[in-house]
Amino acid sequence: MSVLVQLVTSFIAAASFGIIFNAPKESLIKCGFVGMLGWTVYYLMEAQGIDEVPSTVAAAFLIAVVSQVYAKVYKAPIIIYIVAGIIPLVPGGMAYNSMRNFVTNDYNMAITLAAKAFMISGSIAMGIVLSEVINQLMRQSRMKRIG
Repeated sequence: MSVLVQLVTSFIAAASFGIIFNAPKESLIKCGFVGMLGWTVYYLMEAQGIDEVPSTVAAAFLIAVVSQVYAKVYKAPIIIYIVAGIIPLVPGGMAYNSMRNFVTNDYNMAITLAAKAFMISGSIAMGIVLSEVINQLMRQSRMKRIG
């Protein structure tokens, strides 16, 4: 039951952010699916005992790959799918708790949470960049074979 709840809530979060981001109506279901897919990878890796940072890199990589495919197939900007899809992975709660601990003078916990939130944010960026680098390398090798 827990996995089903995770799937549904991540879908709703990503699709809802697509609405806030003013994504086209026909792409909202796809935005939700991209977010759900990324969160599922993250959640399953976490359940296997893998740390949050590599789990986030893998999930962000998958989100970027699926977003690239959707952008190509549906002839839409890739940013529509990536931004909405990444939302379930953003460590907003962790950043909030870090700031709350700073305010309550619990600096050790605050720095620990802030560092973890920073590493997770960086791993989101790393996953997206890694996907784009691999995409560019594949395009270049395809162009060399054709030309």
